[in-house]
Amino acid sequence: MESKLAQFSILNQKDKGPAFISLIPEILAKPNAAASADLNTLVKTVVNQESVGLVVGRQVLTELVKILGDGTVKDTELRKCLVEDTLATIQPRIVSYEEQVNSLRFQLADLLEGEEEWSDAARVLMGISFDSGQRAIGDADKLRVYVRIVRLLLEDEDSVQAETYYNRAALLVHSTNDRETLLQFKLCQARISDYGRKFLEAASRYHELSYVGEIDEEERRHMLVAAVTCAVLAPAGPNRSRVLASLYRDERTVDLPTYNILSKMFLDHILRPSEIKEFEKTLKPHQLAKIAISSNDRLASASHENSPPNVNEPAASTRTGPSTVLDRAVMEHNLLASSKIYNNITFRGLGALLDLTPGAAETMARKMIEQGRLRGFIDQVDKLIWFEGNQEDDAQGKAGGLGDVEEAEDTGAPFTKRWDTQIRLTAAHVESIVQQLNKKGLVPLVASTA
Repeated sequence: MESKLAQFSILNQKDKGPAFISLIPEILAKPNAAASADLNTLVKTVVNQESVGLVVGRQVLTELVKILGDGTVKDTELRKCLVEDTLATIQPRIVSYEEQVNSLRFQLADLLEGEEEWSDAARVLMGISFDSGQRAIGDADKLRVYVRIVRLLLEDEDSVQAETYYNRAALLVHSTNDRETLLQFKLCQARISDYGRKFLEAASRYHELSYVGEIDEEERRHMLVAAVTCAVLAPAGPNRSRVLASLYRDERTVDLPTYNILSKMFLDHILRPSEIKEFEKTLKPHQLAKIAISSNDRLASASHENSPPNVNEPAASTRTGPSTVLDRAVMEHNLLASSKIYNNITFRGLGALLDLTPGAAETMARKMIEQGRLRGFIDQVDKLIWFEGNQEDDAQGKAGGLGDVEEAEDTGAPFTKRWDTQIRLTAAHVESIVQQLNKKGLVPLVASTA
């Protein structure tokens, strides 16, 4: 091999390129170890020898990249080894061969992704140079690479680094109309929100994607499941109620394994420990992350430990706060659900309901009231939490924006039936107003023509 390379090196400049290229199929036909060694020698010769020249070097490497990419080398491990060795040889002179290096990186990333080496594939793509002097790379191509990097990093749950590249992609998303790229970006957006514990945003985006016809049906089902999971984990309050209402009214959720907990949360039923454990089995590791309790909350949670217990109340728990994201979501939901049942409740009674110390239960209720997620007030003298009764959920709204008109009796019907009741009530009010105006002669009746 060395003798042939030496002979080709002294040829005329226009003959060197075809001569070196003719060696590539011959080398790749050899056994694995010999092919790898000889190809490495060829690449070193065309890249490092001044007599070969930059033009010939680019010509040979471009043909080599093409042959490696068209499936000539059937052995995946050999192909991976050849690509890695070629990249290592070219690396010191990457400025002169940026286009060829980028193509090799794409090939290596494909191979690593096929082996489910997600982080390694992402790191290979991170090394791609977008400011190549040989060929300008457009914003749409940059966006596709960034979205792919985000997707690969999220497969290994590296959400911190994934968010960095997601932010870069967000600056370029306007540069393309390619439907596939935009859908992949939206999915990355939903997953970034999910990993960042922005569960309301994630639920809305997953639910939106679950309607997209271009996505495979099984994938749409996974997105619908993810939307329900994120909605359950979201902070209790009016905003979550809107998302839960949207999912509850989606007829596809009836067949989901998480429908039971979705319906109970939407209907403001208190969740039992057995139901929570069943739901917990469906969660991903990042959704079971531990949460820390601040020192102020820990002090407030312990403030009622020395208060004398009431004989009519259950024994107080020793927990000073939720330990996981799911814990917090369930406790806040049960607190909100209890506000639909009770007019008021003692700190100790609420603590028994939530499995918290009385002080921790008061702290959770105080935070929810401060944030507008719970209607009520706290009487610290009598150690009572008062809930504001007969209030409609913000998710339901008022028919026609009329506000608090005279309401029909609340029979506990689903929100759709309450909405219909309000529409009938509004129509009755309009008819009553017209009749009053007619009696005073302000609106003349128009005779109907048969």
